[in-house]
Amino acid sequence: MGIKMNFISGLLGFLFLDGLLLCTAADVHHYDFFLQEANFTKMCSTKSMLTVNGSFPGPTIQARKGDTIFVNVINQGTYGVTIHWHGVKQPRNPWSDGPENVTQCPIGPGTNFTYEVILSDEEGTLWWHAHSDWTRATVHGAIVIIPAAGTTYPFPMPYEEQTIVLASWFKGDVMAMISTSIETGASPTQADGYTINGEPGDLYDCSNETTYRLSVEYDKTYLLRIVNAAMNEEQFFGIANHSLTVVAQDAAYIKPINTTYIMITPGQTMDVLFTANQTLSHFYMAASPYHDSVLTFPNSTATAIVQYEGNYTAPSSPFFPTLPAYNDIGAAQKFTNSVKSLANEEYPINVPENINTRIYIAVSLNALRCPNSSCDTATGDRTAASLNNPPFFYNFTGDVSNVSFYTAQGTKARMIDYGEAVEIVYQGTNLGAASSHPMHLHGFSFYLVGTGSGNFNNVTDPGHYNLVDPPEVNTINLPKNGWAAIRFVADNPGVWFMHCHIERHATWGMDTVLIVKNGTTPDTSMLPRPAYMPPCS
Repeated sequence: MGIKMNFISGLLGFLFLDGLLLCTAADVHHYDFFLQEANFTKMCSTKSMLTVNGSFPGPTIQARKGDTIFVNVINQGTYGVTIHWHGVKQPRNPWSDGPENVTQCPIGPGTNFTYEVILSDEEGTLWWHAHSDWTRATVHGAIVIIPAAGTTYPFPMPYEEQTIVLASWFKGDVMAMISTSIETGASPTQADGYTINGEPGDLYDCSNETTYRLSVEYDKTYLLRIVNAAMNEEQFFGIANHSLTVVAQDAAYIKPINTTYIMITPGQTMDVLFTANQTLSHFYMAASPYHDSVLTFPNSTATAIVQYEGNYTAPSSPFFPTLPAYNDIGAAQKFTNSVKSLANEEYPINVPENINTRIYIAVSLNALRCPNSSCDTATGDRTAASLNNPPFFYNFTGDVSNVSFYTAQGTKARMIDYGEAVEIVYQGTNLGAASSHPMHLHGFSFYLVGTGSGNFNNVTDPGHYNLVDPPEVNTINLPKNGWAAIRFVADNPGVWFMHCHIERHATWGMDTVLIVKNGTTPDTSMLPRPAYMPPCS
């Protein structure tokens, strides 16, 4: 870890020239985040766990488009932690991006660090979470970015808004669990269930008295800001007897999707409208896993209750939504493929067409040999994951000189010149226990221009790209044994982490770094290093 941090810190210093802080934010906000242990009782057991300000999920950050947010993180816990602002581009400011031992070292116990979170063109729902081992299981919360002053939504103003955070719940100590897994090679312990706004819901033992309830008025429209903070599971989500209209994903507006369910991967956010137009009653809001691997998983359902106001006799049990089966790949792909950018005159997009840099990445799960088969697994070896790019995984007929990562001092990274138009093709493989992968890139939003099954063909597949209205996102779902192509302009200098947002895959090694070099002017170069960064001791 020390070698990696020194390498990245050196690159940050090398990339910085004489950038100046230009504050163009409409407003400035200040938050204090106290990292502290707190006791929680759920599913018939009590445990102490790390939180922000004693709450689970943590506090919601609220701002307008273009604002700047300063968050002072005071660590009153027992181990080092960092915070990442998921989906915030942080223009020219990788110093406050947050991935541990990539752009900073942990905030040690008894110390503090103030993050400068710079909003730019993001508008909608994002989220923040710890980026140190598995601490994000309990340290996370939403970021709500409303339109800039004098502007409004591209849809009718909702009556009310509500943040909905989907998460995993572990009865045990998450940090102890993952430490044991790394030490022994055993797979991480699975979650004991899921939560909606911190509560498991009626289907879990000892949980029905604390089920989250959303009170609604008849004929009013509500905006749900949904975050999938679950550690390892994609989720189907719906509300019984109610239609949903999805209007944004990853803080970018999309063409409205009318549906009865959504499929949301770990790391993704969605803005969803629904109108309370049913007979006065109680209706379950439910989240259940989508799982396309042969591995076991916690197949259970979190629930909340949409409760109409008014005088009526409540049912003995709320109505339950019909969600796709856990392994319904068709339902998952149907929803994912329906997401298109709004792409109109007021909300234009700019998809790069003349590509300077193409990167091909094989995404795979495999095995890592343990000495004398000594790991605590059925085979004696440990599971490993990788992001690499040997061209033999593709039907690739062109020059392969531009498909390799640079490796320096043990850190896998790729250098990109400022301003280049980049295309990345992720190729899922059928090695090991193949599954889909939610791939996340820090520092950028990008356009998902194409997906497909099987191996990518660089001659025929680009002809089917959507360059008209592809979704602009920060996290994509790479299909199982398939491929996904993204495009973006590398106009954000710095060191930017890229990884799978299924936490066990990231722990096993499914991550890398993109390094965007400084441009030729102060405005196209990194901001100065803050006067204080957490020490790497």
